[in-house]
This record gives sequence, structure tokens and C-alpha cells, in this order.
Amino acid sequence: MFPARPCGQRSRLAAALLLTALALPTSLAAQARQLGIDVSGMDRSVRPQDDFNQFVNGTWIRTTEIPADRARFGSFDALTEQSIAAVRALIEGVAARTDLEPGSEAYQIGAMYRSFMDTARIEQLGITPLQAPLAVIASLQSAADLPRVLAELAPLGLRGPFGAFVGQDPKNSSVYVVSISQSGLGLPDRDYYLRDDARMADVRAAYADYLARVFTLAGQPDPQGAAERILALETRIAERQWDRARLRDRNLAYNKMSVAELTSLAPGFDWGAHLAQAGMGSAGDVIVRQPDYLTAITAILQDTPAATWREYLTAGLLSGAAPLLTRDFVQAHFELYGRTLSGQQELEPRWKRGVGRVQGALGEAVGRLYVERHFQPTAKARMDELVKNLLAAFREGIEELEWMSPATRVQAQDKLAKFTVKIGYPDKWRDYSALEIRPDDLAGNQLRAARFAYDDMVSRLGQPVDRERWAMTPQTVNAYYNASNNEIVFPAAILQPPFFNTAADDAVNYGAIGAVIGHEISHGFDDQGRKSDGDGNLRDWWTAEDEAAFQQRATLLGAQYEAYAPIEGMKINGALTMGENIGDLSGLAVAYRAYRNSLGGREAPVIDGFTGDQRFFMGWAQVWRSKLRDDELRRRLLTDSHSPGMFRAFVPLTNFDPFYAAFDLKPGDRLYRAPEDRVKVW
Repeated sequence: MFPARPCGQRSRLAAALLLTALALPTSLAAQARQLGIDVSGMDRSVRPQDDFNQFVNGTWIRTTEIPADRARFGSFDALTEQSIAAVRALIEGVAARTDLEPGSEAYQIGAMYRSFMDTARIEQLGITPLQAPLAVIASLQSAADLPRVLAELAPLGLRGPFGAFVGQDPKNSSVYVVSISQSGLGLPDRDYYLRDDARMADVRAAYADYLARVFTLAGQPDPQGAAERILALETRIAERQWDRARLRDRNLAYNKMSVAELTSLAPGFDWGAHLAQAGMGSAGDVIVRQPDYLTAITAILQDTPAATWREYLTAGLLSGAAPLLTRDFVQAHFELYGRTLSGQQELEPRWKRGVGRVQGALGEAVGRLYVERHFQPTAKARMDELVKNLLAAFREGIEELEWMSPATRVQAQDKLAKFTVKIGYPDKWRDYSALEIRPDDLAGNQLRAARFAYDDMVSRLGQPVDRERWAMTPQTVNAYYNASNNEIVFPAAILQPPFFNTAADDAVNYGAIGAVIGHEISHGFDDQGRKSDGDGNLRDWWTAEDEAAFQQRATLLGAQYEAYAPIEGMKINGALTMGENIGDLSGLAVAYRAYRNSLGGREAPVIDGFTGDQRFFMGWAQVWRSKLRDDELRRRLLTDSHSPGMFRAFVPLTNFDPFYAAFDLKPGDRLYRAPEDRVKVW
């Protein structure tokens, strides 16, 4: 995925107009073009050769305040605010109607939103909507009950010490398979439990206080003691979990075995009964993503008292439901997850949280309204043409790789030729008719929505793979590469400024949306994406020499990022961010090649004193303007596979020769790297 998180949307008409401009002949498209850069956000007192992010974004960084209800703010977040406002209008429009047929998608959208906004009803209900899952938890009397209880709670989205899910088999992408993976922590990452520093100690203390608070609000016994026992149990779980960098390794995470072999690997837990109760009993084989963790967790399941497991599961239920309960639960949840962990100063307005909940439960139903109102059909076709230009440029780049052998090059070209491209919105919309939404039952709606999504997932087992499904909604400002489908996907909402700018010349647009496209193409060839072939199957198609040459370049790139410490004592994790860093570097290169191809051998005009190449790189950096609160930056450094935006704005450029030429970088400039130290992957 391109941005660190889905964040924001915009007008489809704007995208359509810009795509029209991109489709025009160069002589016409260049007419009346503007710079396309927010010059008011630049800091011209900074030399671009020394700090390109500050040069392009410095004044914006200095003068912009992060909104009180946000942990970060930047180009993506500004789009989020505009998009949420547009989606709010759509949702509130249907919520106000009284003529909708019960059960229709529009009725479901309106009812879900009304249930969130009916605070009087929420206060009246208290935790009553949670009585059924609380009863399931209370039925856990011994370790022998765990397979049943965990399976009964799984459809409700409740966290447990592991999770089972249905997805495509990485080595046989034409079939669905059950995978089992580590899970179960209330804090964002294992490092929050294990790091021995003052800040993390404070976070753990705040977490224990939070657990005690929600137990008190729910009338549960011994809140303080329960909090201490839960924290101790989750610490044991964290100690045995894989770190996030290791989790990225697709080869290590592929361990296929029969249910009988799973029982031998992780004894003392009735896996057959658990999978059957969870709706996955037809699974002949399962993929275990972290075998040693599963062995360890089944031992912990056995030697931990049933009473402690009841407390742990109750904490997961109460914490997951807290944003949907009374104002005291909402505030307690915000104080930990908003203020303490991310530095937010204020809770988001209720309407904004309501819009988020509606989209979480009925995302494609909202997306259908969004597309009808904001996306022009012509934009989809024109975006397809631009993607073809980028694919052609990537194809040229493969042919020119000096480090790749002919045998591997043939395989790479075959994979590229088999890419599937999805743009805008799904051809087939999701059917929500089986989901019951009531206007007076918010927490119940959420539980039913979770079960609906779970039932949809497990129903795929044994069925043909549906490659028309989307993993994002059309109103999401993001993009992604799916290795099992060998597909790149661009939701409608990303086709807007600053990615597409109707007034800007092509240089800025290629530096922005072109680099987005190139980034997603490159994910098919990053350190993990390269392990799948053109049919989406995990298969080694590399010669040993080419794999070594690739790994050498990846290692050098990782070391470059690890030289930066955004917070004292916390460096960028080069292994965790490797795929995204390769995506940035290679996406930038292929977008630049496509831009130069679009000029047809001519030079772009100078606009406001900047050459076409300079505008290309400025368009890239403008996309990454961002500010983060320290706690949010700390959280992302531990959990996010993307490097922070302020580093994405310039680190890839330091490896790219055309950037040196565009801004005349020389030895002694802060961003200068010697030619032999510059990394080229694709």
C-alpha cells in the first residue's frame, strides 16, 4: 500500500478533467499549465541540495498546526478531511429520509449512522448489548473449554491469542485455505510490553489503569487485580511473538500442514473441534504462519487459570466495544488509544466517528453512493491509459537492468505482462442484504456487522477464488498491490490533487500519481512481492546470482534508512520498511522514465523558474508533506511498514541520478551520495 494508512478522498470530476489533460497531445496539454506546487508552503531559504523536504514543504511544516483531534496531518490527511465531509453529506442525506425500504442499502446506511448519533439510547442501554458474548466468556470453566469459547467469540471480532482466517493459498492462488496467525495484544506491538525504557513503562502503567477503568465501568470484579493479571498474560504472549520485520518474510510464514500435524505441533488444544466450531471444519490443511509461537501459545493456554482467560477475553470485548458504549467508556478508550498512544489532544467529533463506523460496516454500500456522486466513468478509462504508460516504462527498465541475468529477466517480464489493473471501483458490488442494522442498537449493529464479515469470509472455503473482490473501498485514498492476484488497485478517491492536479503540467502529475502507480507496480518486485510469479503463486523464479545481487541492493537501501533517527533512540527499521522503501525508489524511477517518454524527446517548458524535471521531483515531495505528534511517530516507527513521510520525501531522491542533475547536487551538499553509494533496484 502506498500511504501509511488510508487517508482521505476527493472529487471524481477533478480526476476526470485531469486525466483528460493527460490524454491530450503534448502541445495542447502543456497550454495554460500552472506550476502545480503550493509555493506558499515552500521554504526558499533552504537549499534543495541540503534538505529537499524543507525546501518544498518547510513553510507549511513551520506554520501548520496538527488539528487537536488528529495524531498527524499532511497531504493525505487534508484529503481525508475533504472526503469525510463529502461522505458525511451522503450518509446524513440518507439518514434523514423516511421513505427508505427497511433492509435496503440506503436504509442500512442511515440506520447505522442514526444508531451512532443516538447518545441517549446508548446511555440507556449501557453494556446490555454485550450480555450474550459475556455469557459465552462466563461459560469458560477450564482449558478444555477454550477451543469452543474462542471459536464462538471469533465471529464477533474479539481478539484472542491467535486468529484463524480464510484467504488465498500463497502457493496455489486459485484455492482458499485456512491460515493461523499470532494475535492477542491490547497494545499496538510486542515492543510496548518488552522495551525497557521510561516511556514504555509509562504506557504499560496507563494500559493497566485503562483496563481497571473499563472493568469498573462494566461492574466486573477486582478491576485492579484483573488489570495486573491481563498485563502479565499479554506480556507472556508478547515474549513469544515474532517481530514485525520477521512477520514480513513470506517464506518463513508459509508452513502448510494437516490438522493432525497441527495438533502435534501445538498439542493440548483440540484444533479439529475449534476449526469446526469456527466454521472451518472442512479445511483439510492449514497454513501456520508462526509455528514456534503456536507451540508456545498452546502451552500458555494450558497453564493459565481459566479465570485469567475469562478476564483477558472480557477485556478484549470491553475494549473493542468501548467506543460504542456510554460516554465514560468512550472517554476511557480515547485517553489510552488516542491521547497516550498517539498524542491526540481531543476526541474526534461524534459525527466523524459515526461516518467511520458506517464505512467500516457498509463500506462498499457507501462507496456505491460515492461513485455515483463523485466519479466520472471517463476517468476510469483514462487512468487505465496512464497505468499502461507506467507498465511500459517498467518493462523498459527491466530490459536495461545491468545486474539481472537473461533467465530471470524473462520471468520478470512474464510477471509484469500478467499484471491485473483495477481502477476506481469494483465491477461487482458486495451484497449486504443479509446484514441486519437497527437504528436503536449501535453495539448490536457492530457485533452483527462483525459476524456478517466473518461469515462472508468462511463461506469462501472450498469455493472458487473470487478475483473481483476489492480489499479497499472506492472512497479510500490509497492504493495497493495484491501478490496472490498479481494485481494493482487504485480506488477512485486517490485520483485527485495533489496526486492528480487539473491545473498542473504533466511533470507534477507524473511525480505524484505516476509515482503512486510506479510504487504499486514495484511492490510486485520488492523484497517480498518478487517471491511470487505472474500467476500469484509463491515460487522462486530467481537464479541464485540474481537473488544475491537483489539482496545486496536491498541491504544497502535498508542501511540508508537506518541512518535516520526521527526520535532520539529510535531509528527507522530498515527491515520492516524495506518493501515500501523499494516501492518508493523504484516507483520514482519508473514514473520519471514514463514522464520523459511522454515528452517525446522534447524538453518541458520552464514554469515559474522551475524546469520540468525539477517540478517532477517537487511534485513527489509535496505528496509527502506531513507532521506527526511524537507519540504517533513512536508508534509508527514500531508498527508501520512505511518510513515516515518526511523521509520518503527525500531519501529515494538521494539515490537517483536525474535528481542530482535537476538540482545540481555536488560533493559537500548534505543530500549528496557518491555514485558508488547510490542504490538502484529496478
